[in-house]
Amino acid sequence: MLGVLAVAFLFCGGVLTALLLPAVQAAREAARRSQCTNNLKQIAISMHNYHDTYKCFPTAVLTDEDENPRRSWRIAILPFVESTGLYDQYDFNEPWDGPNNQMLEGARSNVFVCPSDPLVGAVDTSYVMITEKGTVGGEPNECVSMADIRDGTSNTIMAIEVAGSGISWLEPRDMTVDEEVAYITNPASTGLRHVHPGGVNVAMADGSVRFIASTISPQLLKALLTRDDGQAVGGF
Repeated sequence: MLGVLAVAFLFCGGVLTALLLPAVQAAREAARRSQCTNNLKQIAISMHNYHDTYKCFPTAVLTDEDENPRRSWRIAILPFVESTGLYDQYDFNEPWDGPNNQMLEGARSNVFVCPSDPLVGAVDTSYVMITEKGTVGGEPNECVSMADIRDGTSNTIMAIEVAGSGISWLEPRDMTVDEEVAYITNPASTGLRHVHPGGVNVAMADGSVRFIASTISPQLLKALLTRDDGQAVGGF
């Protein structure tokens, strides 16, 4: 009899655990997504503090006179994410992957890592800017100001989470408009994936953080990724 009761107890306990597991997993993902949102919010605030200091947002890619990449925007905002000491150790006289700078790669701030991203490497970033002409990241060495965002800061995306980006947080490399459109609306086509169900978190140029669903129209998304194309943006 006791054996039967024990089996019944274990069975019921197993069923209860199976029923509760999805709820527990959902709660954990909600917490991770909230932290991802907070990271992007901190990045957005840092971008604005940088703008207050230098009158423009950091260029996504800073190069030398020979057009060799020197530093990423992630380095530029370090003093504004309480990492001034790390910023002071960065050598702007050598490439981003030079011998001195490579020693800093393992000192990545947690602000650059989405906790839901299981594919992020030990030195990778989960967040990228959008680069090329007409974006907030701009072309190399382009300093984009608030006044340049003629489509409106609340209608323009500044940074996006990208799971498993494979990009070192030190590396002056991000994603273009077309790459982001493909990633958000059809991640399978890029070899990447979303880690938050249904879409990705983005930081807008006004400092807010929004969740963009993967079902968004590619045309609308492209309008959000550019700063001055004049396209009307409705609800999203």
